[in-house]
Amino acid sequence: MNNPEMNMKFMQIAMKHLPEGKKFLDAKGIELNMEDLQPMLELLLNVMDEAYELGKSEAVEQPK
Repeated sequence: MNNPEMNMKFMQIAMKHLPEGKKFLDAKGIELNMEDLQPMLELLLNVMDEAYELGKSEAVEQPK
């Protein structure tokens, strides 16, 4: 992540949806603690960052 402020916003979004993801994994019989979830959170943050950058570049290319 290049922007610490954006990274914090992404982490807040991820944490908001974490209980839903944990519930899904629990229903599948996959037990993970927060230490186990950390690599997945990092992956999710990377995806969110790339999606943000893609949207940002498209917005610059196609001004309203």
